[in-house]
Amino acid sequence: MLKTAALLTLLATPTLADDLMFFQAPSGNIFCMIATGDWSEARCDLMQLTNKIPPPPADCDLDYGHAFGIGLQDTRGARLCAGDTVADPGGMTLGYGDHIDLGGFRCSSEKTGMTCTNPAGHGFTIARAKQTLF
Repeated sequence: MLKTAALLTLLATPTLADDLMFFQAPSGNIFCMIATGDWSEARCDLMQLTNKIPPPPADCDLDYGHAFGIGLQDTRGARLCAGDTVADPGGMTLGYGDHIDLGGFRCSSEKTGMTCTNPAGHGFTIARAKQTLF
């Protein structure tokens, strides 16, 4: 899984992303993207969190705690070390009770938060007060 600030650079490289979709929760607090192709990942960023963020890994010198991702082959979702964001106010709003399927990923929007999974069912559920990796 990509865990660096290079996300925007990679997304701008046509050979790495076949499809790229940006979307957000109706609350405006969760912004997500799914990228497919040579580099595949579902990622969501929380704009506001109310719970305590765990300390960053020793090798993280960027922002930590607000971004979450799952790669196509990953066995667990991750809290990311990232110096960028996938927040795109122009992205579509994924209504509560709706989901997006793209490239083997599924992201589902509920009033209780956003859940994104890979084909094996691994991923994350995030909301302002609680974030779960599985």
